[in-house]
Amino acid sequence: MLSGVKFWCCPGSILSTPLSQWIGCQRFVYNAKVDEDKYFRTFRNHSLALTGLHTPTDQQYSQFKDKELTPFLYDVPSQILRNGAYRYMQGHARFRQGLSGRPTRRKKHGRQTVMITKELFRFFPTGKVTKSKDGDIIEHKLIIGTERSPIGELKFKAHRPYGIPNSITVSRHNGEWHVSFNYAVATLSDNLEPMTEEKLVEYFSGLTAEQLDAIAVGGDRGVVIPMATSDGGNYDFSETEKKRLIKAKKQRKRLQKKLAKQQKESNQRKVTKDKIGKTYTKERNIRQDCAHKISHTVVESESQVFVHEDLPVKNMTKRAKPKQDENGKYVKNGAAAKSGLNDAILRSMWGMVVVFIRYKGLKKEKLTIKIPPHGTSQECSKCGHTHPDNRETQAEFICQDCGFTANADYNAALVIKKRGIKALLDGTIVLKQKKTVRVRKESQPQIGQGLPESRHVSMDVSRIMGGLVVHGQEATVRRAAGITRSTRVSVNREAPTLTVSCG
Repeated sequence: MLSGVKFWCCPGSILSTPLSQWIGCQRFVYNAKVDEDKYFRTFRNHSLALTGLHTPTDQQYSQFKDKELTPFLYDVPSQILRNGAYRYMQGHARFRQGLSGRPTRRKKHGRQTVMITKELFRFFPTGKVTKSKDGDIIEHKLIIGTERSPIGELKFKAHRPYGIPNSITVSRHNGEWHVSFNYAVATLSDNLEPMTEEKLVEYFSGLTAEQLDAIAVGGDRGVVIPMATSDGGNYDFSETEKKRLIKAKKQRKRLQKKLAKQQKESNQRKVTKDKIGKTYTKERNIRQDCAHKISHTVVESESQVFVHEDLPVKNMTKRAKPKQDENGKYVKNGAAAKSGLNDAILRSMWGMVVVFIRYKGLKKEKLTIKIPPHGTSQECSKCGHTHPDNRETQAEFICQDCGFTANADYNAALVIKKRGIKALLDGTIVLKQKKTVRVRKESQPQIGQGLPESRHVSMDVSRIMGGLVVHGQEATVRRAAGITRSTRVSVNREAPTLTVSCG
């Protein structure tokens, strides 16, 4: 089992310059691989003979090193450049499996990271031990650089125990530096394997309804109250956190007005932009800290099964679509109200809280499941009557059938708990597996390696809208030079030869 940590670090004046240089060079190699892939795909789409072939995807980076054009690449270790190509291959592998989009260029602004493998860092124990809530922390010194030529010590502050990793990621965002890494966690014993979600679902499905009712808890997420549970708990920001969030938002608005009046590309404008970025960082840290506190309290309770709604947060926070009348004129579409609702949903940490509860609960062999969200706020937890009139206001729930009265969020949490127990007993729980990829060396037909198969193909080609459409084949060839009218193309892929006969 792997566990991840993220610690605040201080590179100082000694390490900040080389680390920034490593970040830039690794980003340069990554962007160069993206541009190289775009070039090969464009070349393939313009060549009829290369239709259907794969473009080269590899981890080669030596072609980008040139003493005249890119002399700065010689000033960093080769492992940094190699890791840039490796990160590109990881992104491309995810794209091939449909887990993400095609890798795109990384920009200079925003969060910047560099992946450092074990050839360029070492952990040395200092002999000091500090205590924390999660256990004793054995402190280490993190030395950056090779064994023969170390650059310096990267000081970091550990707030929880950790293990020695094989690679680390150093990030810089809005003037703050962090170091993050994964390390292997020992299992409960040598003969026992950690419980997976599938095993937990199988175990809890074998319990009775009374047993599940005693150990399960439902959680309703809302805009006013981020989390309300079926055991009567309401989790929200503290008064101090609310004041700090309001203060950061007011400060950002004031700085944005100031930024609009400043001259572009000036030094004062850059300073103002950095201050605006720090306000976003402050808000993000407050929300993340609150989400950790909520998830920690929920997981540390006696409950063993946590039930939540499967809310599509990404779809719920999309911008309002434009509306047109019969004459084609744009009319009001409620974009301002939708924008306010989207901001309120994102500020309520709907997705973050459930993600934290899931991984923290799995470490303690506790299960987190999701149920369909339809009708949970309109259903009575006592008699099951569902009607929109049951919830006329945001805070109060009054059943029109049995007269049951309760707080609306509390009633919805009870309904969610009841549905989760029923889904476990019926065996209708569907777990979404987390898909991962590994970069493998595959022998794919690529440009410059010959055609993938030997056979004689005959196809019809006609020119439509500036491109060539191949009839009878699932391919479209664009801008093939020299073919300007209806043409018969015969391709012998054994030679290979191309025969074109004009009609």
